Amino acid sequence: MKIETVKTFVVDAYRANYVFVKIIADDGTYGVGEGTVEHREQAVAHAIGEFEPLLLGRDPFATDATVELLSRDSYWRTGVVIRSAIAAIEAALLDLKGKALGVPVYELLGGKQRDCVPVYGNAWFAGARTAEDFAEKARLIVAQGWRALKWDPFGQNYLRLERTERMRAIGIVEAVRAAVGLDVELMIEGHGRFDVSTAISVAKDLAPFRPYWFEEPIPPESIPALADVRSKSPVPIAAGERYYEIQRFQELIAAHAVDYLQPDVSHVGGLAEARRIAAIAHAQYLPICPHNPLGPIANAMTLHVAASTPNFAWLETMVSDVSWRSEIVREHVVIRDGHMVIPTTPGLGIDINEDACAEYPPKPYLLRHYNGSLTNIRPAASVPFYQTA
Repeated sequence: MKIETVKTFVVDAYRANYVFVKIIADDGTYGVGEGTVEHREQAVAHAIGEFEPLLLGRDPFATDATVELLSRDSYWRTGVVIRSAIAAIEAALLDLKGKALGVPVYELLGGKQRDCVPVYGNAWFAGARTAEDFAEKARLIVAQGWRALKWDPFGQNYLRLERTERMRAIGIVEAVRAAVGLDVELMIEGHGRFDVSTAISVAKDLAPFRPYWFEEPIPPESIPALADVRSKSPVPIAAGERYYEIQRFQELIAAHAVDYLQPDVSHVGGLAEARRIAAIAHAQYLPICPHNPLGPIANAMTLHVAASTPNFAWLETMVSDVSWRSEIVREHVVIRDGHMVIPTTPGLGIDINEDACAEYPPKPYLLRHYNGSLTNIRPAASVPFYQTA
């Protein structure tokens, strides 16, 4: 069996554009992967195209050797674009291999350690502006069975947070906690907003409302600064979505900078690399909770890492998506009692519809974190896409 064809699809998904890859072997067996990078989607698609000459004619089962080749021969080796392109390719090869062997991808990663994984919902707050808006949306989503919620209450602020804005943000958290009670976990997202002193102050303000963690409280560049925040924060700290190399995660662990590691499976270079990061975290008894707000194939990739990784704690996922998601992918994912059920079908358990992908060409989207439109991450016609039980 040899790799014969590599196809790339960039598909409008409102918050970003999904980047899918399909790799087809000469016997017709194929696999799919995803390397979506918000606001850099075309760069990832182009990178996949540049890797194509290295892929054609190779053994599709030799996934680790192929990833090593692509990393070595890219010369620049790292960064979110290159690593996401490699992750998409690796996922497609693992999907192909799983289908060819008739086993789920988690069997290629050492086997299943759990039948389901706890999930926390993102995007449940779409369109909210006031504390009352957030509280009402939280009530509605909890009534649908979600037991953990994440969101960013900090508007368009950056580095500093004036007293009025701080009180507004904390008021939103207070309203949501009052709306959902103490049995629902709340994860507070910082999006790398604050300087050290502001992050520490905000963490102290958040503490009475018992958040599960305070995520990415400061910009990602300085690990010692993050360690400083963690040492003074009464709230656990989560971070890792904007680190790509395993060495950065080693540094995070050595600096005692986080309580929860959040590698993104589709940004660190793939499923195997995510599991290597999880292994060094497990050696220090740290849980991993991968960043996973991207597309449907990335969710499937992360779910197989969740199935096969002992220290996997939480799966992030979006609660809704564009109305055409069901047209572009074929998936069957079930959430039961706040847990996502691990699929048992061969490969990743997901497929794409090429014709439908072509019907939704990519559109340009700008970063919303600092322009006052942060909560506009889903269109008015967005729909739930997971079966809940």
